[in-house]
Amino acid sequence: MALQSFAHGNYSHTQKKARATGGRTPRDRARRELSQNFLTDRHAIDLVVKVARPGGLVLEPGSGDGALTVALDAAGAEVVGYEVDPLLAAKLKARTGLTVVRGDFTAVRPPREPFAVVGNIPFSVTSKIVDWCLRAPSLTSATLITQLEYARKRSGDFERWSLVTVRNWPWFTWELIARIGRESFRPVPSVDAAILRIERRPVPLVADRLAYQAMVELGFSGIGGSLRASLSTRYRGVDDAFVDVGIAHDTVVAFVHPDQWITLADRLLR
Repeated sequence: MALQSFAHGNYSHTQKKARATGGRTPRDRARRELSQNFLTDRHAIDLVVKVARPGGLVLEPGSGDGALTVALDAAGAEVVGYEVDPLLAAKLKARTGLTVVRGDFTAVRPPREPFAVVGNIPFSVTSKIVDWCLRAPSLTSATLITQLEYARKRSGDFERWSLVTVRNWPWFTWELIARIGRESFRPVPSVDAAILRIERRPVPLVADRLAYQAMVELGFSGIGGSLRASLSTRYRGVDDAFVDVGIAHDTVVAFVHPDQWITLADRLLR
């Protein structure tokens, strides 16, 4: 779906006005400190909701001005918004009557019942929010607007794979759904964004979480100067496993596909 573009808009008049009035207002400074960039592109909002397929309980970190909150509610979700900005939280709750919790989303205890997370999250705390989602036992999916570069790193779009993705691959899929241009936000951020979809697998790909994650962390540690050397410090049969999986002895760890890690685990964790 093509997203509405404001790329060729002329914002010189608003920039002149800001300079003429002495620069940033207290609200401007608050938005900057809290990474507040509100999604204003209706097509992008609709796409997020379509991708999220909201139903049942949905937690929304960073509700902001409520554009996505209202859309999720209209789609049938039992949405609970979280907003650290007290003014925004109060205004949204008064205007919509929806449940809006003032506070830090990552300090909240995850619900015991199945739930999803959907949000245009503050870029400055992206990793913290993603980590919270990955640790939540009842999370079914997370549909998040993140910086484009973050989404590309986590989804393997650079044809490299990060420790976070590989470490959690047996339990979650990672997909970059669509790019959202920076012009779709107000204020306009300095970078483009993307919709990142993290979804829990119905059945885990490995049985022993602790053993698998320990193996992956060792592989990414750099001990010995190569993946082969790192794994050989703890596991037997690494050379044969590399041959079986199709990994060259000098392969850099970031270029090993997560599916290959699953096969390595099957060979090395017996």
